[in-house]
Amino acid sequence: MSTRAWGILTVLLAIVVIVLAWFLITTPASAPTIPVSQSTSTPTAPREGPPVSSSTAPLDTQVSVTMPLPNAIVGHTFDITGTAPNQWYFEAVFPIQVRDANDDLVGNSQGHAQSDWTKPGLVAFTSQITIDASYQGPANLIILKDNPSGLPQNIDSVTIPIVVQ
Repeated sequence: MSTRAWGILTVLLAIVVIVLAWFLITTPASAPTIPVSQSTSTPTAPREGPPVSSSTAPLDTQVSVTMPLPNAIVGHTFDITGTAPNQWYFEAVFPIQVRDANDDLVGNSQGHAQSDWTKPGLVAFTSQITIDASYQGPANLIILKDNPSGLPQNIDSVTIPIVVQ
């Protein structure tokens, strides 16, 4: 075959490739359709692990503070332990405050999740808080739901009376 024949054959082959490429690019792919009456769900295996609490009780009633107990006498530095619903946490923490009888802030801290706070259910927390050294007397320990949105409908708290000595 002559050089001229090879040249013509190469040009024709290039034209065919360009036409096919153009056709593939400009023609939309048609997805297979599933009839509406056909079910596409598949059965799933039973969930393993502990059952998830499906309590419909308000979140604040699910908060449990095991230390300090209501009306406990505490020092200026004390530990706080308990459990709170996972929705109370943001980035594994939530705010804790101590307010005096005049509702002035005399101490604050954060409750820290002791396990995976992203899983549904109650999550244990711990904290240590230090109260203003000049304050003694009745106070309120306030466990606050973290509310990064600032929306009023997301505000929730639990108040526990204590006495600072």
